[in-house]
Amino acid sequence: MTESQTQIPVTVLTGYLGSGKTTLLNRILSENHGKRYAVIVNEFGEIGIDNELIVESDEEIYEMNNGCVCCTVRGDLIRVVEGLMRRPGRFDAIVVETTGLADPVPVAQTFFMDEDVRAKTKLDAVVALVDAKHLPLRLKDSREAEDQIAFADVVVLNKTDLVTAEELAAVEATIRAINPTAKIHRTTRAGVGLDQVLDRGAFDLSRALENDPHFLDGDHDHAHGDHDHVHDENCGHDHHDHGHASPIHDVTVQSVSLRGGEMDPKKFFPWIEKITQMEGPNILRLKGIIAIKDDPDRYVIQGVHMIMEGDHQRPWKDGEKHESRLVFIGRDLSTERLQRSFEACQA
Repeated sequence: MTESQTQIPVTVLTGYLGSGKTTLLNRILSENHGKRYAVIVNEFGEIGIDNELIVESDEEIYEMNNGCVCCTVRGDLIRVVEGLMRRPGRFDAIVVETTGLADPVPVAQTFFMDEDVRAKTKLDAVVALVDAKHLPLRLKDSREAEDQIAFADVVVLNKTDLVTAEELAAVEATIRAINPTAKIHRTTRAGVGLDQVLDRGAFDLSRALENDPHFLDGDHDHAHGDHDHVHDENCGHDHHDHGHASPIHDVTVQSVSLRGGEMDPKKFFPWIEKITQMEGPNILRLKGIIAIKDDPDRYVIQGVHMIMEGDHQRPWKDGEKHESRLVFIGRDLSTERLQRSFEACQA
């Protein structure tokens, strides 16, 4: 067993009150999906779990009759996770819900950083639920709503039945403007396939890239492959329509896509270190594939604020263009300066 096989995937679920998180969590805890999920919530009472579904509880951990468990974070997330890990017959995956206003970044950082937790778990994806009808208001009121979308790997655009096709197109254009690389699923009543939100491997860049070779292309006007939209009863209309819609409001988060050739490792690594240290607070996510001179392997990196990690992914294939691509998602980033200094690292 390699370490990654024994590490349990963790999904971080964000979204405002009323976006459908509770509906989604209740489905995980009650549906017959044959998997064992551990759901960590902030307030157990908010989920309002049907008592019929609870088999037994030991104070903080409630066991469901579909094999899943639910527990609350009181205090330290790491302690809760370690407690779950000690239970026999462990879980297929863990879902951590962040409260409506919470910033998903510290939760993600916990799984990205803490050595003990990391030995046993691996961050799988950040999923943001968005209420199609109320998103425009949310974005006017708070930066958190924008951060949640910017930080997400998967966006579940919920309650699409409550808006017109035009409104939906505008909401989707806004999500794209904030985050060009997330997968978007349109749903009603949070009716997204659990396999679309759990075990996505989005934080495992190598896997994300194998699943979607265009992951870092920057131009995501094709909505990331329309085939992965959830076609429910309200999705009869054309999925290309959002191309013409303009975003609802002025987005403060931006993404900067850089492209270059092979990099000189003596220049590139000090540069990326320096950028993340200086710009760290402004960088929400960073992802990239780097072609390093004289290195037969593709090098993938990704970061959250100032924490960054990189690894060799796989050899470049014959005929594959040795090209370096880097995407930053954040605020107040100087595109021109980033592009110039990035290009200066070329071999």
